[in-house]
Amino acid sequence: MNLIEKMFGTHSEREVKLLWPRVREIEALRPAMQALSDEELKAQTGKFRERLESGETLDDILPEAFAAVREAAKRVLGMEHYPVQLLGGIVLHQGRIAEMRTGEGKTLVSTCPAYLNALAGKGVEIVTVNDYLAKRDAEWMGAVHEFLGLSVGVVLNSMDSKQRQEAYRCDITYVTNNELGFDYLRDNMAIYKEQQVLRALDYCIIDEVDSVLIDEARTPLIISGQSGKSTKLYEVCNVLANQLERGEASGEFTKMNAIMGEEITETGDYVVDEKDKVVNLTEQGVAKVEKFFQLENFSDPQNLEIQHCIILALRAKEMMHKDKDYVVKDDEVLIVDEFTGRIMPGRRFSDGLHQAIEAKEHVNVKRESKTLATITFQNFFNKFRKKAGMTGTALTEEKEFRNTYGMDVIAIPTNRPVQRIDRNDVVYKTKREKFNAVVQEIRETHAKGQPVLVGTITIETSEMLSAMLKKEGIPHTVLNAKYHEKEAEIVAGAGQLGAVTIATNMAGRGTDIKLDEEVRELGGLKIIGTERHEARRIDNQLRGRSGRQGDPGESRFYISLEDDLMRLFGSERLMNMFNALGVPEGEQIEHKMLTNAIEKAQIKIETNNYGIREQLLKYDEVNNDQREVIYEERNKVLNGENMRETIMRMINDVVEGAVNRAVSEEVPPEKWDYEELNRLLISEIPMQPVFYEEGMAQLKKNELTHRLKEAATKFYEAKEAEFPGGDQIREVERVVLLKVIDGKWMNHIDDMEQLRQGIGLQAYGQRDPLVEYKMEAYDMFEEMTEGITKDTVRILTHLKVEQKVEREPAAKVTGTNRGESLERKPVQRAAQKIYPNDPCPCGSGKKFKQCHGRKLYSLQNGNQNPPASI
Repeated sequence: MNLIEKMFGTHSEREVKLLWPRVREIEALRPAMQALSDEELKAQTGKFRERLESGETLDDILPEAFAAVREAAKRVLGMEHYPVQLLGGIVLHQGRIAEMRTGEGKTLVSTCPAYLNALAGKGVEIVTVNDYLAKRDAEWMGAVHEFLGLSVGVVLNSMDSKQRQEAYRCDITYVTNNELGFDYLRDNMAIYKEQQVLRALDYCIIDEVDSVLIDEARTPLIISGQSGKSTKLYEVCNVLANQLERGEASGEFTKMNAIMGEEITETGDYVVDEKDKVVNLTEQGVAKVEKFFQLENFSDPQNLEIQHCIILALRAKEMMHKDKDYVVKDDEVLIVDEFTGRIMPGRRFSDGLHQAIEAKEHVNVKRESKTLATITFQNFFNKFRKKAGMTGTALTEEKEFRNTYGMDVIAIPTNRPVQRIDRNDVVYKTKREKFNAVVQEIRETHAKGQPVLVGTITIETSEMLSAMLKKEGIPHTVLNAKYHEKEAEIVAGAGQLGAVTIATNMAGRGTDIKLDEEVRELGGLKIIGTERHEARRIDNQLRGRSGRQGDPGESRFYISLEDDLMRLFGSERLMNMFNALGVPEGEQIEHKMLTNAIEKAQIKIETNNYGIREQLLKYDEVNNDQREVIYEERNKVLNGENMRETIMRMINDVVEGAVNRAVSEEVPPEKWDYEELNRLLISEIPMQPVFYEEGMAQLKKNELTHRLKEAATKFYEAKEAEFPGGDQIREVERVVLLKVIDGKWMNHIDDMEQLRQGIGLQAYGQRDPLVEYKMEAYDMFEEMTEGITKDTVRILTHLKVEQKVEREPAAKVTGTNRGESLERKPVQRAAQKIYPNDPCPCGSGKKFKQCHGRKLYSLQNGNQNPPASI
């Protein structure tokens, strides 16, 4: 704490002081609310809405609304909000983050701001981290809102579009962050307004906000379609990777070394930088790859796919560990979430890494997918007019919340003083010594009946520790990704007399651990951490399972110099000091300085991870600007707007573009390239060609453009006249525009992803990759919009009235990167198949192959001039 904070208090303390009078206002209304009958209390909702309609604001009615919810919760749930919970509710209403310790009742806190903001009629989303919590909270806390006359919905992974629509139309909707984000993307892939499920994004409360906006923010949401790429190369590269030998590099192998031209001595076929999680081939390794694939030059651009796949194979070999990063189950590679330890069914590593791991584990290698729609959580949640969050651990990431989301963090005081004792870390030289000490501590604690919760970072560690306890004859329960179905039941029982529970990080969230009186007398729940996590928040969550609501408790972390955190990020001085002390084997060192050094290592990693997320956001901001433009145009179509003005502007753009390319003001009209002008123009708009004629000698370029625009307009007006009534051609315009936009945008997203994967190479040429990406992305977007204009104009001006116009998706969705289930139905032909010798359906009397079949064949083979049928 710095001097200013010592004198004036922290930011949180100053803000809390300002809010306490508001809390006292709410509490002063308690007798008045208690005096109301159930019917009178329910009637408050209608009165609040009338006051809002008459001009009052949400802030004006906050005290009464919060007091009404407090009384309703007491009657419905038997739970009455503590003053600190009301304080947390005010912070959430203000669009900020409330940091509340575990066991302080965050779920109940959300009821007050959710009710208040739902009165405005724009909908409130309460975002949770999994379906279990969404369903539980909707039933549990939703009862309070329903008592007060509000409608409550829940969105689950298994629901169809109609059920989702109904849930989002409710006053308050409980939903997971993944479902909400994917519904937004799916809404912007819909081809009819009726298929969209979300309302406007007005206000959301995010439970476990650090998990959603920090931990999950490194992985964007992706909806994908099938790619035609072969998977054989992954298997071949895995064979080669197993033949290559790992070497060492003198000094760190970084991009800066390469830019500065520094010499780096390397051994082996490849070197691994565990800190930056990078693998690089050595010269010797490159030679072996060239020989294996019979390549003349490994660095040749045409070998990019091989370059990419061999590096992925080496990453899978060296950096992706079974039972830590993933598990193999039923011939499938399943991701283990690094922050919660949960298995993520259906979720896949991107950019081919998942395929490389499948090849490594000799399971079926699935085809890569093509990105159809994508967004980061940063950009998605920033679309809400107001957002708020609550968690037990947020202050360590306050800078990121403020800079990325515009939200500050307010630490809410606990209802009762925290009784838990957080002891200094103890450090051992080797992992073996450390785990022997952990087992000894568990044995002694278990012998007196005090419950123990042991936190591990990996599944592998939890199972190894379980085996050690079995040898000692200590009964225990293991909770890791392999047994996550019983998570709530196992965690809830962790506070019972004599219980020993080994759990991965998932135990840090979602379920309270309650203690009986005998356990309290024994000192409460003891937390043992077997390793420090990269993020301090995760360690704090583990500690926070003990000492809830003034319960006694104890926590301590056991560290070894062989732990990844210490090995990669611990200071060399600390290591040298430990060795200089000549500590005998099996003896521990416990000192505040050691704990501080470990926290410094964690801060170093947190800063690095923040940089990664910040960089991801900078790249996605480019995509986001483009996404906004495209989605706005799509929504105009879906909302049934008249697109004629847009189409006429596109026609004028095509004319102008053709004239600009073929005509120069520096030469007289008789020397203009009319052949080129007609070629450019008539391929898009089949109007009468233009040639030089008498009387054109004084014609200016802009006058020619004006004449051609008028001619193109008349041509299109004639085309419109072919359609009976005005409505049909307007719907045709919408159908064509939607189809072209979607096709071009989906290809553009995929191209942007490919661009981003390769843009890092610009650093070797002393260019800023982000600047280069922005410039390339701008050019690509311009090219895409020009393509949308040309294709839309070409299709509409070659159109014939022959078939019913129907909208259809531009691409088939095959999955997402977060395992959202997709209904799979057999494909059925909408109409009877037409064979080449059948009569043409248009009624011409000719065979299909000699009529529209010929035109279709011509179009498929690149001839754009035959009239297209819709």
